[in-house]
Amino acid sequence: MIGAIAGDIIGSVYEGRPVKTKDFPLFLPACRFTDDSVLTIAVARAILENTDYRSCVHETGRRYPNAGYGGSFIRWLLSDNPEPYHSWGNGSAMRVSPVGFAFDDIDTVIEEAGKSAAISHDHPEGIKGAQAVAAAVYYARTTRDKNTIKKEVEALSGYDLDRPLEKIRPSYGFDVSCQGSVPEAIIAFLESDCYEDAVRNAVSLGGDADTQACIAGGIAEAFYGPVPAHIAGPVKTHLPADLASVVTRFYETYQLFLLWTP
Repeated sequence: MIGAIAGDIIGSVYEGRPVKTKDFPLFLPACRFTDDSVLTIAVARAILENTDYRSCVHETGRRYPNAGYGGSFIRWLLSDNPEPYHSWGNGSAMRVSPVGFAFDDIDTVIEEAGKSAAISHDHPEGIKGAQAVAAAVYYARTTRDKNTIKKEVEALSGYDLDRPLEKIRPSYGFDVSCQGSVPEAIIAFLESDCYEDAVRNAVSLGGDADTQACIAGGIAEAFYGPVPAHIAGPVKTHLPADLASVVTRFYETYQLFLLWTP
C-alpha cells in the first residue's frame, strides 16, 4: 500500500504538467498526497476494522475535502446517503491495492475489489478496473512472476497488456477512465526493473500521473518487496498522523515490512 501512496505523492505535481520522460525529480516541494492516497487508506481501514467500504471511504474522504476529488465523487462525498453513480473512472482502481495485499485467495480478492468499487463506481468498467489492479497486486506478491501476472490479468479483464510503453507514450494523453488508464499503468509495472522504475514509467506516460503511478506503485511494491527507504521515508512526512497510523496498523496486521525512515 505504501507503494501506491508514494506513487500518488510523486505523481501529484505531474498531473497538471505532464512529462514524457523518465528523468524527473521524485519529490518536489509541491508534492502532496491526493484523493488516491486518502481513499487507498480508507479502503485499508475498512479491511482492518472489518466494516463496510462505503462508510469508511465516505467518512475518511470527508475529513480531507480538498484532496483533489472529481466532481461526481465530491457530490458523492457531500451526500448523507451516497449511492453509486455508474462511474467507469479510475477512482475505483486507484484505491484498491490494500485488497490485493490483505486477502489470500484470488476469488476473495476479486469479490472484495468489486465491493470496494461498487460503492461509487458500479459501471462494469469501474468494477473491472478495480478487480484487475487488485488481482495484479495479489499475483505480484504470491507468484513474483510477470508472465503469470500478465496472463491472469488479461484473462480477467480483457485488457491488452502487450503494447510497449515506447509505442503508447508518444500519443498518450490525460484519461481518467479505467479502460483508458488502468492497462497502461499495469504495463508501466510490467516493463519496470524495480519499484522506482515502475513509478517513473507511469509518470512518463504524460497522463493521469498521480493515479497511474499509484496503481503501478502498488503492484510494484507487491512484486519487488518493500519500497526503498529513500522513497518510503519522505512519504511519511507528507501524511497526516491519522492516515499514517492506519498505514502502520495495516502493515503490522498483515506482517508487511515498512521502511518509514530513510
